[in-house]
Amino acid sequence: MSDTPPLTLENIRKVPKVLLHDHLDGGLRPGTVIELADTVGYAGLPTTDVGELSRWFREAADSGSLESYLETFAHTCGVMQTEEALVRVAAECAEDLAADGVVYAEVRYAPELFVERGLTLQAVVEAVQEGFDQGARRAAEQGRPIRIGTLLCAMRQHARAAEIAEVAVRYRDAGVAGFDIAGPEAGFPPTRNLDAFEYLRTNNAHFTIHAGEAFGLASIWEAIQHCGAERLGHGVRIVDDIKSDPDGTVHLGRLAGYVRDRRIPLEICPSSNVQTGAAASIADHPVGLLARLRFRVTVNTDNRLMSGCTVSSEFAALAEAFGYDWADVQWFTLNAMKSAFLDFDRRLDLINNVIKPGYAPLLG
Repeated sequence: MSDTPPLTLENIRKVPKVLLHDHLDGGLRPGTVIELADTVGYAGLPTTDVGELSRWFREAADSGSLESYLETFAHTCGVMQTEEALVRVAAECAEDLAADGVVYAEVRYAPELFVERGLTLQAVVEAVQEGFDQGARRAAEQGRPIRIGTLLCAMRQHARAAEIAEVAVRYRDAGVAGFDIAGPEAGFPPTRNLDAFEYLRTNNAHFTIHAGEAFGLASIWEAIQHCGAERLGHGVRIVDDIKSDPDGTVHLGRLAGYVRDRRIPLEICPSSNVQTGAAASIADHPVGLLARLRFRVTVNTDNRLMSGCTVSSEFAALAEAFGYDWADVQWFTLNAMKSAFLDFDRRLDLINNVIKPGYAPLLG
């Protein structure tokens, strides 16, 4: 229809969106990092100018290496070691996501990274939840309701996965939606944490696993077949199991076929994948092929500070690269909502009463 609003960044912000892969410590406001550093006495920042610090995070993350990318978190984690800081960061996260039109988000963080000044894992979880509750209330007062569940991460290079899994189960009726393992993939396969995943399964708890980002098909295979992952954090390297003939015919390998057939969600983070070297550019990103083949693709931010992105800007970049329209944006959004670690009734409510009505005027 000629009167359909164009798919611009500003218009994308207005439609309901769903975010499944966003790191709390990767989404701080630069000004907040500086203020918290002053408050808690953290002296490691490269600069205390807001504009310069924002640029520094993006440039430091533009390394083409996951390991170098992860180093930027020393600064954000460094200023998030008190209850007050965690409450503030979580509240601002909720407000920022709601302002971008996100109606449901799962935000992940590793409690073990915020205990340097004596906080317990439980105190960390409760402070973050208090912050999300505050931020969601303020967003609702501004006419932008948002629902947030948290995912508790265990760092795969450490040995606390079983302990974090127990905390996730303990708080699953208090805002924790599920569990994840994060950190460097190479050398730290998900099977190192089989005891944690077995515990989660026996307690009917949800979990996703970072797999198929810096490391290839073996990481994805282990995450699904050995550990039982419900979703794949990134999972972009599944494209390594897809072959294309010169005439355009596509052949899926056994693993790729299994992932597609089982509708295992891929938590794709385009800009982050370019920064860490998993894709050469947005235009070259495998998301185009994976979406065309109708994998369960979802679009995510990963780390909004490091990538200088929002969910809306990710959609705008994909639309420019692949010619997506409003129907495609709705498809990605419905994929994410269907894949959320939220009970069926609430998922259905958001789909039927928020998401579909939000896109109906745009679909003609």
